[in-house]
This record gives sequence, structure tokens and C-alpha cells, in this order.
Amino acid sequence: MTGNVVVRFTLNNKEVEAVVPDNLLLADMIREHFGLTGTKIGCGMGECGACTILFDGKPVNSCLILACQANGHEITTIEGISSDGNLSALQKAFVDEGAVQCGFCTPGLVISATALLMDNPVPNEEEIRTAISGNLCRCTGYQSVVAAIQKVAEINRKKRF
Repeated sequence: MTGNVVVRFTLNNKEVEAVVPDNLLLADMIREHFGLTGTKIGCGMGECGACTILFDGKPVNSCLILACQANGHEITTIEGISSDGNLSALQKAFVDEGAVQCGFCTPGLVISATALLMDNPVPNEEEIRTAISGNLCRCTGYQSVVAAIQKVAEINRKKRF
């Protein structure tokens, strides 16, 4: 038997509240209660990375977390990566490098790469590949994804020096 719980948290820099069943998954709450469909539902078992979000700044599979666990935390989805309706530098690089293909895995890849670049603004190729290893992509072969992330890392490197 399940009940409802009130969940209060920050979603894409806005304080939000939802009353949800206590067994609802975070991915489903994001999509159904807040209409943010950029967070994809792929495997539902934490294997594909399509549902990757930032949970207090760290990439997690939202299909493995109950919505009630978001209470008091900060959640960022792909919709929260851009600012004022403009694509982030990373999102632009994905487009420029052809790393979007069918687009199903793109939100999760962008979120994982965003987390990497927040922690390590100038990662090397091995660090990039490790950071996106939890995101499955059938279309790109990952080369264009790595190139997009390297493009932003190069911009970050130039800013540092």
C-alpha cells in the first residue's frame, strides 16, 4: 500500500513542490509532474543513462531514485543547462560536432559532460570517456561526443591562460 508524500526541492534553479505517490520514481516525477520531457526513460534499470540528471551537482540515473528522495535537494535537468533560452557552450558544441544524431541519449550525455566540466574544466580524452561511460549511444560512435566535449575543454583551457 502506498501513500502520498510532499516533496520540496530546487528544480532547475526554482523552488518547487509536488505531492506524489511515495513509490514514484524521480524520472517519472520530472516528466509527469513538471512536464520536463528532456529527461528520457530508456531502460528503467540504470543501464543506459538516458535519464541522467544532476542531483546536487552530481550525475545520477533518475530512474533509480524515488521522487521523495529529492526532498531538500537540487535537481538539474537538461532543460536547466541552458540559460535564458540559449544553448550552453556544451550544447552548441554537440550541435556543431554532429553529436546529436537521433537525440535520445543526448540529454543524458550532455548532463554527464556538464558534471565533468564543472569538476574538471579541462579533461583529457580518457577522463571524458570515463565520464560518459554510463551513457549508451547507438548512433554517434562517441567520437563526435568526445569531440564536442574536447571543444569546450579547449575553450576552457584558453580562458585559463
